[in-house]
Amino acid sequence: MRIGLIAPPWLTVPPLGYGGTEAVVDNLARGLHDAGHEVCLYTVGTSTCPVPRRAHYPRPVEPMSEGSYEAAHVLAAYEALRGVDLIHDHTTLGPLIAKQRGLTAVPVLTTLHLPLRPEIRSILAAAEVDTAAISHAQARAAAPLPITGVVHHGIDLDTYRYGPGGGGYLLFMGRMSPDKGVHRAIEVARRAGRRLVIVSRIQEAGERAYYREVVQPLLGPDDEPPEAGTIAERIELLRHADALLNPIDWPEPFGLVMAEALACGTPVLAFPNGAAPEIVDDGRTGYLCADEDELVAAVARVADLDRRSCRRAAELRFSAGRMTADYLRLYSRLLHPARLGPTARVHPGIAEVASRQLTG
Repeated sequence: MRIGLIAPPWLTVPPLGYGGTEAVVDNLARGLHDAGHEVCLYTVGTSTCPVPRRAHYPRPVEPMSEGSYEAAHVLAAYEALRGVDLIHDHTTLGPLIAKQRGLTAVPVLTTLHLPLRPEIRSILAAAEVDTAAISHAQARAAAPLPITGVVHHGIDLDTYRYGPGGGGYLLFMGRMSPDKGVHRAIEVARRAGRRLVIVSRIQEAGERAYYREVVQPLLGPDDEPPEAGTIAERIELLRHADALLNPIDWPEPFGLVMAEALACGTPVLAFPNGAAPEIVDDGRTGYLCADEDELVAAVARVADLDRRSCRRAAELRFSAGRMTADYLRLYSRLLHPARLGPTARVHPGIAEVASRQLTG
């Protein structure tokens, strides 16, 4: 197949630091190329993903989520990708703009990376585009919007290598944002009498305010300030952490850091919200806890978990190869709908059945 991938214009592919969507697009582009398909990635000029690339902007644009920048990016992308067999769009506005401008001569699939805010729902409904959810929880939350299939994210297991743990610390890794729960992680670690390492970016105004007003007052004189770190540094922290604390109290669509932790052999302690139950096997690869009291108690039981089981779960369910194969099956469904009967799109209520079919 000749496949066009469109990444958002906010970060490079792969990302130099934080960037879950861009990491997923990078893994998918490499996987499709390795599988023998012709891939053209529309991204920004400073991206380094080793597939043929095109760009409108020479470098990532700011501020992130500025609609006019994304609109110009996707208009140029759909024009540049004329001649491919299928377009897989990872932007928000792309499918709607392409439909309005009559640029969708080939099948278009969009992956729903963002939470389903009202404006996102409106865009998807107006675009009438085939949509992949990144978890069954997200697919259920999308109702009544139809979901074409469910594909869990996949990571590069050669990069996120198994680690022995034994570092003597708990790890928080995520944006400096209230919904990510940095303040809860600090409280849990303190009550459990454990050292907490915080890996987080503090870049946008809201992130700086949250850190200054909420997080910083919770840090003691011996606590290390948060650092973003390089990808290599973050992986080493994951490999040696005793557990990942992920106390997010909202229905996160996936949670890539949880899969990355498992790949490094590190168990995950989280609330059972969003996609967490699809990633963490309670009592085997981590603990899903109802509240902070249960998180504190779970810290004491982390040593009971087998780090090799965490790695095996990642190998079976969250590899880049599995993700690529799932998307290729989904592409085939869009390119050959007659083979599927009269209905090519799947309602969220049966998205889980569709996903099982896609994965074999």
